[in-house]
Amino acid sequence: MAKVLCVLYPDPTSGFPPTYARDSVPVIENYPNGQLLPTPEGIDFVPGEMLGSVSGELGLRKFLEAAGHTLVVTSDKEGPDSVFERELPDADIVISQPFWPAYLTPDRLAKAEKLKLAITAGIGSDHVDLASAIDRGLTVAEVTYSNSIGVAEHTVMQVLALVRDYIPQYKIVVEGGWNIADAVKRSYDLEGMDVGVFAAGRIGRAVLERLAPFGVRLHYTDRYRLPAELEESLGLTFHEDIESLVKEIDVLTVHAPLTNETEGLLSDELLSTMRRGSYIVNPARGAIANRDAIVRTLESGRLAGYAGDVWFPQPAPADHPWRSMPNHGMTPHTSGTSLQSQARYAAGTREILESWFAGRDIRPEYLIVEGGGYAGTGAHSYETR
Repeated sequence: MAKVLCVLYPDPTSGFPPTYARDSVPVIENYPNGQLLPTPEGIDFVPGEMLGSVSGELGLRKFLEAAGHTLVVTSDKEGPDSVFERELPDADIVISQPFWPAYLTPDRLAKAEKLKLAITAGIGSDHVDLASAIDRGLTVAEVTYSNSIGVAEHTVMQVLALVRDYIPQYKIVVEGGWNIADAVKRSYDLEGMDVGVFAAGRIGRAVLERLAPFGVRLHYTDRYRLPAELEESLGLTFHEDIESLVKEIDVLTVHAPLTNETEGLLSDELLSTMRRGSYIVNPARGAIANRDAIVRTLESGRLAGYAGDVWFPQPAPADHPWRSMPNHGMTPHTSGTSLQSQARYAAGTREILESWFAGRDIRPEYLIVEGGGYAGTGAHSYETR
């Protein structure tokens, strides 16, 4: 029997929800690329419930305990005396989230002598040291596409919030004001702007498709060029690299995985080549941006705004400078954990566990590392060419 250690974010400060804002959530039949939604043999939750916090337990307890497995769920993940550190050495499986990551560093992996499987409940497995996982022969899996559209929607929202300068206007209302000049002195139309997407995979492509009706000129760069018919239908301009992309755009959205190539990529040098008054939205990974370079570029006015959903580390410390830098629209990594997204990544996590316990192959699109190397989605996204 297996010990499953699950690290989830804390419950709401007001307590686990007894009721919800809606009575139901829409049913999605398929993903846009034709990939099947998660297909577990069963679920023990109602879609639309809070599953991603500790009391939600991803809906896994009944399933795991009925099969004789042990489930430990915690949000306590920092420091040598944390529940995560105490329970890790004899855990067979670790489940974590990008939103509240349990960082599986080389040192932690060395302590986890029984660990065989690391699952990301969501998308993005860079909180696992993948090189160490490969050396150890671990399997690393995630629930690919479970929250991609939610992240794309969040990206479009943040683009509009920055360009239209929505957040200060909302604050004026809340604070009882009505100075329209104050409200519009930094407000622009998105229409007619050049918008660029860095990495046009599932999320980046969805952002391109959703921004096309706004009357913008769309640009992108990616390791893999999109089909010519899609480029034509959306009016896309392809750039060979991000260096050429950022020189030609007013808005940049970032959707690349965190790798050695992308870490710190949004640097002083790169940012200095962008048009003055540009905007950046980064829902990918916080470490793709140089933290202090973003602050400096906003303070200087080179950037007109920066928004995103990702920080490093997570949760961000109270004194993180992105909390107080000017003209930002940051959120606490919520884009991929809407209640619908939670239902999909919870179901996908169960599907991965069912396959693992039954000795069946895990879907290739869920695999990041397997058998001592990158596999499936991992080979596409993380392996260098």
